[in-house]
Parts: sequence; C-alpha cells; structure tokens
Amino acid sequence: MTDEHEAWLGIDLGTQSVRVLLVTGDGTVLGSGSAPLAGRRDGVRHEQDPGEWWEALCVASRAALRERARSKARVGGLAVCGTSGTVLLTDGAGRPMSPALMYDDGRATAEGARARMAGIGVQDTWALPKALWLTASYGQGRITHQPDLIVSLLTGELPPADSSHALKTGYDLERDAWPAMLPRLGLPDTAIPDVVRPGTPLGAISATAADATGIPAGTPVIAGMTDGCAAQIASAALRPGSWNSVLGTTLVLKGASPTPVRDPTGVVYNHRAPDGSWLPGGASSVGAGVLTAAFAGADPAAMDALAAAYEPSGAITYPLVSPGERFPFLAPDAAALVLGEPESDADLWASLLQGVAFTERLCLDYLHHLGAPLDGPLTFTGGAARSPYWNQLRADVLGRPARVPQQTEPALGMAALAAYGTGAAPGLAEAAEAMVSVRTTVEPRPDRTARFAQPYARLVDELTTRGWLPPPVAAHALARLDEDTAQS
Repeated sequence: MTDEHEAWLGIDLGTQSVRVLLVTGDGTVLGSGSAPLAGRRDGVRHEQDPGEWWEALCVASRAALRERARSKARVGGLAVCGTSGTVLLTDGAGRPMSPALMYDDGRATAEGARARMAGIGVQDTWALPKALWLTASYGQGRITHQPDLIVSLLTGELPPADSSHALKTGYDLERDAWPAMLPRLGLPDTAIPDVVRPGTPLGAISATAADATGIPAGTPVIAGMTDGCAAQIASAALRPGSWNSVLGTTLVLKGASPTPVRDPTGVVYNHRAPDGSWLPGGASSVGAGVLTAAFAGADPAAMDALAAAYEPSGAITYPLVSPGERFPFLAPDAAALVLGEPESDADLWASLLQGVAFTERLCLDYLHHLGAPLDGPLTFTGGAARSPYWNQLRADVLGRPARVPQQTEPALGMAALAAYGTGAAPGLAEAAEAMVSVRTTVEPRPDRTARFAQPYARLVDELTTRGWLPPPVAAHALARLDEDTAQS
C-alpha cells in the first residue's frame, strides 16, 4: 500500500531544460522545478555538454523539493527519462569522453548505412550510428545514454542501460540481447552496457548526490524510459489500443499493443513496457517548432483566435521542423512544402496548425495500415496541448475524440514508473491511472471533419507525387477518409 505521505520524483532530461516533479500517488504535484539547457546546432550537428545536465538537475531538483518539508512527504523513489537516441562516450570511471550527440544529430549517415548493411535496422539519427561516429572520432569508450550518466552521478556507479533507451542503440527487445555483429562494427564488449527492463531498481542516492541535489540519501533510483514513453505513461495510454500523441517541437505517437506492430520500413518501432507488453510508435519531423521558426515572439493565443477564420486555410502545408521525414514515411530528402499562397500571417498560422493535424491523421492512417490496434482512447500531451483551439482543430481533422490530461509532463510519467518500480503499485498502468487526471475531452465536429477532407486528400496526393509517401499507404489513407466523410 502507498503511504499517504509518500511521493515520487520524476526527472525529465529534455532538449531545452531539465524538469523535475514531486508527485503523490494520486497525482498531486507537491513541487516542481526546471533549469534551462543550451545546445549547439550547426546544420545537421546538434550537441550538448553532458556536464550541463547535472548542473541543471541540481537546480531543478532543489526547486522541486523546496516545499517537501511542509508536506512532510517521504521521497519513495525516482526515475529518469531522456531524449531518445541521445548518446555519448564515457571512460572506465564514467566520465564523459565526448559531447553528447542529440536525438536529431545527422552526422552519422555513413555509419547508419554500415549498420544496416550488417543487418541492424536503424535510422541514421539513432544512437547506434552516432556511437560508431563518436568511437571513430574520440576513441574507444562505453556507450552511455543520457539517463545513464545522470544515474551514475546520483548513485555513484555507472548503471546498466534501460532497454527503452537501448532500443535505438540496436538492442533487440524481442530477444533481450545485443546484436552479435556489434564487435564487427568496431564496438568491443567493453563499449556495450548491460541492459535491464524499465522499472528495475538501479541503486540509491549517494551522500554526495544528496548534498548536490537535495534528494534524500538512500532514495531508490529506478530504471527509466525515453521521453516519448514517459509522456505516454503521463497520459495513462497503456492499455491495448490506447494512443498518446505528443505534440511539442516535433510530433511523436506512442500506443499500446499486446504484440509488436511489424513495419518492414522501420518507420514504426516498438518499445517494451516493464510487464513485457509492447509500446509501438514513431517520431515525425513535423511539429510546433515551425510556429516558433516562422513567428518568433508571437502570442500563440492571439494567433489562434485569428486563425479560426481560416478553416480550411488557403494554403496546405507539410510543416517539417528540419529536413527529412521519419514518420509516417521515411524520406531523408523530404523538405517542408506549401501548396497555395496564404493571404495573411493569420492564414499562414492556420495552415501550419492544420498541416500538423493532417500529418497526425496520416500517422494514424499509417498505423491502421500496419494493423495496429487503434480502438482505445486517444490522448493529447506535449506543449501544444495547452492550446484549446489547436486541440479542437486536431480532433476535427482526426474525426475522433481526444483526452487532454491535467498534467502532461514526461516527468509525471517517470514519477509513476518510480512508484511502480518501488512496489507501490501492482502495475505501471495502475500507477499511471492513479496519478493522471483528465482535464477535458475534446469531441470532433463532423461538419469540420468533412470541411478538412479535401485539403487532406490533396496533401496525401502531393506527398505521393513527390515519391515520399508509398502509393499503398496513400490509398489506405484516402479510403479511410472516404469512410469518415460518408459518416459525417
């Protein structure tokens, strides 16, 4: 049973900040803290200094724990999530030997091709190609994922990797084993970490870490998951057929399935939950980052109000944040596109919102094409879920209702995983459902779903004409659109 004065820490190592939440078993947030992170972007290069993660965590955790004495809550445990595919090398003592190559760093194209030639199905921006690139550039070291480094500083020992972060380093989740050909690619056994399932106890907070972070010494540290999986837990989308759409800088869809969703193109991949069930999903390069790029300093709420007059917009967009697309199709040469001419800034804003929603619909159509279960609830999380207008627009374009939780931070998902990993809940789904409260459910308006059918169909046709979207996928998407339009 959970102690009513017990709470769990969730730590989220994000792209722009480290965020920490202290959460009780019923989802009450007792404290929160964040600290910014800087990165270095230059073309396809995207790095961070791993030392800054620790400095930011110390600031954020102290802020989150500031009110703990007043609540008299005991910290029952913590878990850490990081950006999927972010990797660095460490030496035998766990010290960084290299910068961290971030999730979208694109320098390891040759290494990605070499891994695929060896039979390992990875994308160029995944952690394995980047680990090969780092090894060639900095020498032999241990492959270390973002949370691995932080956990080592918290406990005093470099831990095994969790299988969620190890997935993009080539770890085979069905066999629970690393590929046998990694040494032939130039990665000796000393470079490869051991792997455990998320939810596994890794150690406890050391006295040194307690002094630096304010987290009580002896607090259990539990193996975490990637940020996308953390957001999925924070949406309580863990029952088969449930899906979570995380819309932040980019768009990530994560679902739950009793079996893996097979995708020969590798666009959809499967994480594994602590109970052995499967969490299929994919990450697009489309997202809210286009709004920041196109309208720096704009007031989103004010622009949303103006955009409501353009349904549909005079322009149709595929709003890629960066070149190349990963989901719902694989097209390294894809570039952002605009069909038509927006008549104003408000119309352009509307077209970008709608373009993201069209991409989200195409992602779900592709998942349906692969046979993924989609009959459970859909949940919206991520920074964009703070926009009531965009939530309604997305529900209208998708033609299905969507839940919006009260608290959408991935750190909440890690708090739930910590509660599960310390035995405070019988299962991860139960821990998440106890912590997650739904703020609202957005119902689609059938007349609006019909209104967006023509521009969606035109976008699907254009993506197919450009050779990015496979014709069978396009035909499936248009057939589903016809079904929705007939029902509206």
